[in-house]
Amino acid sequence: MTNAPLSGANLRGAVDLSSLVNPPAPAAGAQAAGSGGVVRQATDASFTQVLDLSSIVPVIVEFFGQGVESTLASFVEQYGGRIALVTVDATANPQLVQAFQVTQVPTVAAVIGGRPVQLFAGVMPETELRDVFDQVLQLAAQQGVTGSIPTAGAEPAEPVEEPLPPHHQEAFDAITEGDYATAIKEYETAIAQNPRDQLAVAGLAQVSLLARLDGVSMDAVRSAAASAPDDVDAQLAVADLDVSGGHLEDAFGRLLDLFPTLDAAGKNAVRTRLLEYFEIAGAEDPRVIAGRRRLTGLLY
Repeated sequence: MTNAPLSGANLRGAVDLSSLVNPPAPAAGAQAAGSGGVVRQATDASFTQVLDLSSIVPVIVEFFGQGVESTLASFVEQYGGRIALVTVDATANPQLVQAFQVTQVPTVAAVIGGRPVQLFAGVMPETELRDVFDQVLQLAAQQGVTGSIPTAGAEPAEPVEEPLPPHHQEAFDAITEGDYATAIKEYETAIAQNPRDQLAVAGLAQVSLLARLDGVSMDAVRSAAASAPDDVDAQLAVADLDVSGGHLEDAFGRLLDLFPTLDAAGKNAVRTRLLEYFEIAGAEDPRVIAGRRRLTGLLY
């Protein structure tokens, strides 16, 4: 994580929170993340409630430590329940520190629809912080997380829809209907209009994966890959399955091991697919960093 403002390229899940889905029961006296309000505390034991909350509103997760206090509470409250803040004592919650790859405090991340998003470490000026939170809201809207929660002394608010850019909205609607071809077309149009639209680039990579997996038999794909280890299409298909299941290292390793044996067309196909996977996982994922480094070495 860095102090730089959030970019579209890293607005994706970068860590695995599956180990926190079924944690041990909270210790006596621990404050649960689901205790109400837009500002809450969380621990290793109560983080499942944060994952649940993130299906309603995006949740900012702020790690603090000795001599470093939480600073985002008043800022989050300005969003009127459209964003929640969870503070975590980094010195007392090693599981969360490890899961979010925290190396310093303060460190700020988010969880949207159960998926983590790395934001930044250190203290960010309020003007830049607002840009980050607005982008978090945009990503949350793209994922269908558009609710709100009651603020202190307020009546429960109706869900607030954060509008998406037109082509993003068309793509989202198409994905909801299972029309991946239309979603791909909409993302491609958005990129043609703005090649720097990193959310569209990531969206295109994600929906392209969904389209390739639509109607696919997992057993047939794995059987074909096992019987034809040198077949590019077979290995690309099974790599799609690996990525869809979160097994990025398996997908990267499979294709990078195959890469040196391929002709120019095969190498280009593998390189293109790996770049899509890098977009899906996010540039800050250590598996992406390692995979990109190895691909660069093979190319040059």
